Amino acid sequence: MFKLSTQHAALAQAFLALAVSTTALLPLTARAEESPVITINAATAKADVTVETLRGHVSVLMGAGGNIVVLDSPQGKFMVDAGIGVSKDKLIAALNNISPSQPKFLVNTHWHWDHTDGNEWVHNAGATVIAHENTKKHLARKERVEYWNYTFEPLPAGGLPTMLLKKDKTMQFGGETVKIITLKDGHTDGDLVVYFAKADILVLGDNFWNSYYPFIDNGVGGGNVETMIRSVDSALKMVTDKTLIVAGHGPTGNRAQLKAYRDMLVAVTANVKELKKAGKTLDEVIAAKPTAAFDKQFDGFVIKPALFTRIVYEGLK
Repeated sequence: MFKLSTQHAALAQAFLALAVSTTALLPLTARAEESPVITINAATAKADVTVETLRGHVSVLMGAGGNIVVLDSPQGKFMVDAGIGVSKDKLIAALNNISPSQPKFLVNTHWHWDHTDGNEWVHNAGATVIAHENTKKHLARKERVEYWNYTFEPLPAGGLPTMLLKKDKTMQFGGETVKIITLKDGHTDGDLVVYFAKADILVLGDNFWNSYYPFIDNGVGGGNVETMIRSVDSALKMVTDKTLIVAGHGPTGNRAQLKAYRDMLVAVTANVKELKKAGKTLDEVIAAKPTAAFDKQFDGFVIKPALFTRIVYEGLK
């Protein structure tokens, strides 16, 4: 078990209100508390951005929301996700410490603000923003996420993706072969993953929360736990035991950790599905603790067992 980073600890505190009581199981619109988005933004503004060097000139930046991956080269930087906008100055400093080269491409793994809020400044620094076409649809309009009690405004025009994908795309950049793979349905309805072939590094975005229960966007995002399982199954076919796997949240992982995460998703889903089929209400399913066998391993971050059970329950078709 690893120690939570400053950023992860801050996010966990911000989400505490979503998980510590049965009140958190009510629709968030029925409660007067501050949205966790506001709390997380405030915590992120105070957090340090750290850089972990992986291999093949690829690094992961943590502390600005979702994990950010950077391929550095004399041709420029190829980024995956842009974090939360309040981290702009710290991210610029971290990127400049890697090298003075400027961003040339930015891939959005999905539309959530902790991965896309920095799009505009990265674009203004010279990057073309790449995303699934459904991601642009979400970013270009108001979106209400009830789980977060928050309505997101459209991104400014400069923050919207301009290279839209419907199918996989392979690019040659900085001596690396970059494969952008359209999972589509999974965590959301517009997921992309990125594989740096020479470095053998797969970036999964929020389809993988390493050692944590995940958030799944059942609502406007169009994802659910069963589509996420299919996405993880696809990812497992892409990797070997030597592949480094970058999660949307949590430390850099490997195939064994991704497989353990997938097995947890499958088992909890089966448990919840059986209880739901038996006519159990949401409260009764939560009381049955369908995640109990996995809590020691995965209950370490913002999504607590009761909330994860709710997400799985409400996402089952």
